[in-house]
Amino acid sequence: MAEAIQATAQTQYLPARKPTIYFIGMTTGKSSIMKVFPRWAEHLRLGDVAIQGIDCKWHDDPAVYRRAVEFIKSDPLSLGALVTTHKIDLLTACRDLFEHLDPYAQLMGEISCISKRGGQLRGHAKDPITSGLSLEAFLPGGHWRETGAEVFSIGAGGSSIAVTSYIMDRDRHGDNMPSRIIVSNRSQPRLAEIREIHHKIGSPVPVEYHHAPRPEDNDALMATLRPHSLVMNATGLGKDAPGSPLTGSGVFPDRGFAWDFNYRGDLLFLDQARAQQAGRRLHVEDGWVYFIHGWTRVVAEVFDVDIPTAGPAFDEISRIAREAR
Repeated sequence: MAEAIQATAQTQYLPARKPTIYFIGMTTGKSSIMKVFPRWAEHLRLGDVAIQGIDCKWHDDPAVYRRAVEFIKSDPLSLGALVTTHKIDLLTACRDLFEHLDPYAQLMGEISCISKRGGQLRGHAKDPITSGLSLEAFLPGGHWRETGAEVFSIGAGGSSIAVTSYIMDRDRHGDNMPSRIIVSNRSQPRLAEIREIHHKIGSPVPVEYHHAPRPEDNDALMATLRPHSLVMNATGLGKDAPGSPLTGSGVFPDRGFAWDFNYRGDLLFLDQARAQQAGRRLHVEDGWVYFIHGWTRVVAEVFDVDIPTAGPAFDEISRIAREAR
């Protein structure tokens, strides 16, 4: 497997020698997908294909994103990419390079998937789909309606936008809605962006937006949650950067759900939740199922193949990933 490309504005990308999917992230070489994808490719009969990582810095220079996307667009055997961490920044820098953006990408101002069809470069925001599939995998049916629980999303980036937008979908969920959603973030601009997107959606749920530059701020917000509430680490802390958005003194809601969108790294948020798991009767969930759904939706789009989201065929995909991991 090729080493990840350390992307700069001057990077000289070599033309792909075989159909290739790219992974645009930060520490892509450490991801399980580098071992999982070849096994999936064999199982799905994709042929002689490859995966290549492209590592960008957090909130990188727009020229870095443009260089990568221009290469994928122009290179015949570069079929597309999964984008993580840089979903908003990349689209902001490269919007004019895309001939097609799906409705979620247009609404949310982010893309998690790049593909090609009929000579067009296409951008997709898959996270509202994949985060919903992942949430439904562990949250009991009718949970919000039956408990009156709340949601606390720590982080206001693409993943938080996706999952909160999914939760707010009244057409999908009817009256099964949380009683309140809290979003916190270390910087103000991201809070303004997510607030604007929620306004466009027309949230049927009261939403609070809090500037929380310190972990202690998140501890205080978490302390206000009702029992059975969901706390999500939608930051890069624990994977792209060490640490947690909480301190060791933060107390999770009784009988609540602690969901870390990460599955690799130091995973301090998960450690904090597991330390309270028995005493607070928590359900603790890492990002592995989110990883599976996130990647399978993108692979299906990039290679134009059908991959089920549930049932025996999906279970087999998951088994292959687990064993390769």
